[in-house]
Amino acid sequence: MSNFLGLDTSNYTTSAAIYNSETKQIIQAKQLLPVKAGQKGLRQSDAVFHHVAQLPEVMKNLEIPELSGIGVSVRPRNIPDSYMPCFLCGKTSAELLGQCLHIPVYETSHQIGHILAALYSANKLKWLEREFLAFHVSGGTTDCVFCQPVQSSEKLKITPVSGSLDLKAGQLIDRTGIMLGLTFPCGAELEKLAMQSKKIFHYKPVMKNLDCCLSGIENQCSALWQKENDSACDVALFCLTAVAEVLKEMTKRASENYANIPVLYAGGVMADQYIQHELQKSAETETAFAEVEFSCDNAAGTAIYAALCHAECY
Repeated sequence: MSNFLGLDTSNYTTSAAIYNSETKQIIQAKQLLPVKAGQKGLRQSDAVFHHVAQLPEVMKNLEIPELSGIGVSVRPRNIPDSYMPCFLCGKTSAELLGQCLHIPVYETSHQIGHILAALYSANKLKWLEREFLAFHVSGGTTDCVFCQPVQSSEKLKITPVSGSLDLKAGQLIDRTGIMLGLTFPCGAELEKLAMQSKKIFHYKPVMKNLDCCLSGIENQCSALWQKENDSACDVALFCLTAVAEVLKEMTKRASENYANIPVLYAGGVMADQYIQHELQKSAETETAFAEVEFSCDNAAGTAIYAALCHAECY
């Protein structure tokens, strides 16, 4: 048997995936958590409720073959005290399935799931044998981490390099989108809106050593929106330009400390094609980006993680 189930119950999406380790094919099913118009996210109690209701429906959309193992994200990151209640939904479901089917369950972090999914979609799983930098840019993180292969259950040793000291990039994008009347999560709509602007914006990132600060961008977006001569598309473009400039500066500073190693970009914000294009233009080392369906929250990486662990154990 070579089929592995992945589960991920993040604060945005209920996700499941099947990975066949022989054919290297992945089938995904996912459903966004419902957020009322005008709101900027969900309380954890609401996220847990929706996951419990949605997970059976998501699973129905997968034709589940005979399984060798299950991978599941049980925490946001592989660091002490990393915890978020919504991940208990996937953890409990995986444990029940594992007990019923008499197959092993392999636990990992949401962040490692994102990194593995990005590597898979970029055809860079071979990077698991070398050191590389990875950016995880989403509503909950704006992190740059140093990844090293390890012969342990983690598969990757992740060392924090830098991050945002205040607002996260995904939060900034969603708050700007809500201000402009878009629907949460706002990333895709904000990008479409930004592409209608004819302006050229410049932004100098606010940095503290390797870390960034993003809250000032939100204030500038609000100020632009209040000007009579700036339209919604201009505000959207300024927001994305600022995020791209921050990520370029973070990449530059991190790469100075970790020279000549490749850089991976993962997480929901990295689905934005404009930001990707800006980063590719300034790249000074080998870079890789997750495809759109593997950028946003997904269970593909946890399914791959289960396959990696199973191959080592059996």
